[in-house]
Amino acid sequence: MSRPAVVIPEKLFFKIGEVCELAGVQAHVLRYWESEFPMLAPQKNRAGQRVYRKRDVEMALRIKELLYEDQYTIAGAKKRLNNELRGGGKLKIVGSEDDGQQETQQAESNGAELFQTPPPSYTRSVGPRTAEERQGLKQLASELRELLSLLEQETKDRAK
Repeated sequence: MSRPAVVIPEKLFFKIGEVCELAGVQAHVLRYWESEFPMLAPQKNRAGQRVYRKRDVEMALRIKELLYEDQYTIAGAKKRLNNELRGGGKLKIVGSEDDGQQETQQAESNGAELFQTPPPSYTRSVGPRTAEERQGLKQLASELRELLSLLEQETKDRAK
């Protein structure tokens, strides 16, 4: 189940509203991500408005993918992004279907800073979960919480 690629317009700068539209999230979500992910750091113009560059837009899209599709927690997404940025693999550019391969080749030769592939095979890549898998995980989490509560109660009873 693959999602359609988002085509980022060829512009130098984007306003927060444009980034929200491209990423499909609201402005307060982007501002929160800025506080949690240091690698998402748009500049501000003289009027104090956020000005996103293309790599900021790509980072926002990657963060959304990790959080919403791959179901990472904020902490897990931070670790994953840090690993990807340190990994130093080949670059991955999302563009239109016609020029996608050409852009990737140009970026690899120019050394542009965009997405990097995950580190070597010791990092397991998890795809998006189906509704059935998510429900199973929720059930498992519920059962684990119940077990934890029973263990805590038993510990309290022994302490008395």
